[in-house]
Amino acid sequence: MLLEDLQVVLKVAEFRSITAAAAHLDMRTATASAALKRVESALGVELFIRTTRQLRLSSAGERYISHCKQALLMLDQARLKMKDELDIVDGELRIAVSSDLGRNLVTPWLDEFMETHPKVSLKLNISDSPIDFYRDSVDIALRYGSPNDANLYGFKICKVPGVLCATQDYLDKYGSPEHPHDLPSHNGLFYQLNDIVHDVWTFSHQGTEYKIKMSGDRASNDGDLVRRWCVAGKGFAVKSCLDMSADLLSGKVVGVMPGFKPRTTELWLICPSRQLLTPAARLLRDMLKKKTAAILKRLVARGILDEGALG
Repeated sequence: MLLEDLQVVLKVAEFRSITAAAAHLDMRTATASAALKRVESALGVELFIRTTRQLRLSSAGERYISHCKQALLMLDQARLKMKDELDIVDGELRIAVSSDLGRNLVTPWLDEFMETHPKVSLKLNISDSPIDFYRDSVDIALRYGSPNDANLYGFKICKVPGVLCATQDYLDKYGSPEHPHDLPSHNGLFYQLNDIVHDVWTFSHQGTEYKIKMSGDRASNDGDLVRRWCVAGKGFAVKSCLDMSADLLSGKVVGVMPGFKPRTTELWLICPSRQLLTPAARLLRDMLKKKTAAILKRLVARGILDEGALG
């Protein structure tokens, strides 16, 4: 009995559909159906009761699936332990990254990582939409904000201050605000998620918080596009300092009102199970910490960030 066939059976049990299981596993429905038949033939029992409308586990199937899950989990844990002991870095990294961070910083880092570890392959999901680890076929995700789900396992990569930025040309043309109350007269560039436009910007200064309702002529659910609009001189944007780091360091955009701090977030590497933290995933985590720390250090050295903001 093939392990691959057992994995198909588990997915069929999870989705209650051969077609859905096949789609999740990137195989043809006929291939998944054949795998299921091989397992049932080897066991001499039907694991599923099939009707024209649905597929459900038989009583024998319910008992078998429980033992099958435990057996495959033990085999997977043994495989990972062996790799840890032998320092084997291989396998497929299925990682999700937000659009701006992924395209402009993390993708080149992943290329470098794979050159160092040629036995690693990559499936990259770049999107600002929330990740469903089971629906999206993703093992790990690099995301802003600490995980709010107790079932998720994660590592904090770094603290990430936000920055209010615009081009110098825009400031020369429309003026540079000195206080958050000056901002509503300017054009805001907004991030939009699930039809909610994030047009209320929050700043803090000496213990006082300012919430500013902005107006603007552009909004997008793609953070990279918001950054591009800002670099093109279309208005003000509040962005992660990592997302804007190359533009800030090159002078394409400048930080505005440094005394008034937009909200600070954190960058986390998260996954649904500790078992998914393979040697490759842990090395990736260490690389991300090193790379982001170097960028933040450069931003502090250039006076773009206060060192205290990273504490």
